[in-house]
Amino acid sequence: MSLAEKQQSLVEGLALVDDPQERLAAVVDRARRIPPLPAAERTDDRRVRGCISAVWLVAELREGLCHFRADADSPLVRGLVQLLCDFYDGAPPAEIAASDTDPLAALDLARNLSPTRRNGLAAVRTAIRRFAEDHR
Repeated sequence: MSLAEKQQSLVEGLALVDDPQERLAAVVDRARRIPPLPAAERTDDRRVRGCISAVWLVAELREGLCHFRADADSPLVRGLVQLLCDFYDGAPPAEIAASDTDPLAALDLARNLSPTRRNGLAAVRTAIRRFAEDHR
């Protein structure tokens, strides 16, 4: 499934929840069910700079596809970062590098976030895209 198709599916799935605050709550609740990164993977070299909350991103290339896992010290940020990881996970590096899709904007989740949180999430998207560019 292409990133554009993934985004459309994601939008359709969460569009059932009209209120953006409730959508955020659903994203946070979903992330609570995902195990946190082990302490051994919460290293300084995996820390995403530009985020006020501590965010760690683990990026791997397996069989020509990008795979991402993440964690954050804030439940809200963790939920949003996990959504980004799930969105880009399994995509080829060239598609991620060429894509300007933003699932957070498409879901209207970023609108209610503080500017510092939006900047931090942009830093995560940049880190994902940079990994993809380095591995295409």
